[in-house]
Amino acid sequence: MAESSHPELMRLANSVLQPGFVGTTAPDWVLRRISEGLRSVVLFGRNIQSPEQVAALTASLRAENPDLIIAIDEEAGDVTRLEARTGASRPGNLALGSIDDIDLTEQVARDIGRELRAVGVSLNYAPSADVNSNPMNPVIGVRSFGARTDVVSRHTSAWIRGLQSAGVAACAKHFPGHGDTSVDSHHGLPQVSADADVIGRIALPPFVAAMDAGVRTIMTAHMLIPAYDESLPATLSHRIINDLLRGDLGFTGLVVTDGIEMGAVSDRYGITGATVMAVAGGVDAVCVGGESAEEATTVELTDALVQAVLDGTLPEERLAEASARVEEFAAWSGDLARSAAPDDDASGIGMVAARRAVRVHRKADTGTEFPLVGAPHVVELSPTTNLAIDGSTPWGVADPLKALRPGTTSVRLRESELADTEDLLDRLALAPADGRALVVVVRDAARYRWMAQALAGLVRRRPDALVVEMGVPADDRPGAVYLATHGATRVSGIAAAEVLVGAS
Repeated sequence: MAESSHPELMRLANSVLQPGFVGTTAPDWVLRRISEGLRSVVLFGRNIQSPEQVAALTASLRAENPDLIIAIDEEAGDVTRLEARTGASRPGNLALGSIDDIDLTEQVARDIGRELRAVGVSLNYAPSADVNSNPMNPVIGVRSFGARTDVVSRHTSAWIRGLQSAGVAACAKHFPGHGDTSVDSHHGLPQVSADADVIGRIALPPFVAAMDAGVRTIMTAHMLIPAYDESLPATLSHRIINDLLRGDLGFTGLVVTDGIEMGAVSDRYGITGATVMAVAGGVDAVCVGGESAEEATTVELTDALVQAVLDGTLPEERLAEASARVEEFAAWSGDLARSAAPDDDASGIGMVAARRAVRVHRKADTGTEFPLVGAPHVVELSPTTNLAIDGSTPWGVADPLKALRPGTTSVRLRESELADTEDLLDRLALAPADGRALVVVVRDAARYRWMAQALAGLVRRRPDALVVEMGVPADDRPGAVYLATHGATRVSGIAAAEVLVGAS
């Protein structure tokens, strides 16, 4: 191994990695790497069973280094790690942006920070500061505060203030803005065709607002932006990280990559090549482990960084500068956690926000019974979510409706099932709803042709149907009653069910 004969370079290389791992207790290899200079780890849903377990896990990690950065991707809303098994108890960004109450946003973020700090997390890879200017965006969507720059800017600021007031460091992402993309960077390389003036007017202001609010970490986007760099994705681009972010915008904090194993960069440069290029380009910390969570990957990346210094690909001064920024951030985030006022009381603010985010549109003279009196039949059309969202996280309206209206029946249908069986909608959706109210639940229907077609077919046959959109609302509002929850969290489903039965 290149690292074994160069212990100081090895320590520098270890210090700029933020690896994930498998298991609900700390693996021996992680503890050993901390003793060898590793200064950060990142937790995922696979590491989480209960608050008590996570607190024990983080305590065992910090026993090796009290200022270890322990990160997590807890946006709340659809992207949750703490509540991946149960569904989030707080709505996400689009719900908060639709309410447009910055005090509420700050309270929700503070509540998230309270929970994270209690289990020992010191860095949250949130909020998304992306302006979702492309409604067909396959990876941002409800993770954004909205499609307007001013809304995203003020709620980004409020979210950061709230989270950091609870003692947990925020991270604004995905610089310089992932909102105007049509490719999911987990699988391919998105390209932004807008010119620098448009990007500067629409996408950059939320990141400036984040800096003004005191953010000390910014995460890069894996996307090509020819207006700034015609050849390298933002994560690897000296022009974007050094010239734009640090030079033009004056950011002096920690720059971290989005998951370096994501296809947008690893398919082109390999995971080791992308890591070396990112650090050489100006990144300070490399997030890895969403998909590559074994020790061998960390060893491979450490070796690659050491070898890059030895062969002149990566200047040692650049690696040392990145390591120093990680060390500075680790000390600051540790002080942030220690100085925050204790607050152990769950506020229930997430349910308050979810209820306020529901919007109801009702067509006149449809004859539809609303609120519901009897027990309806619920049809949930379920998409395959992007990799930022844990596919096993529960969502929907059927279960909370069953709790409020015993006798409610339901079916969940996916694209593959509808493609395989022509009469499935007749048998499982329409027939059970004969003589009863029909509730159709969708999630980003405008982005999925199959879902839009199924929804249109159901509403054509049952114009009295009640439609619940749990993703980004469409411009048209099919159904006799159309509810928009602005997210698919557990509390969003409860809030929608309450409105449907008149309990809210």
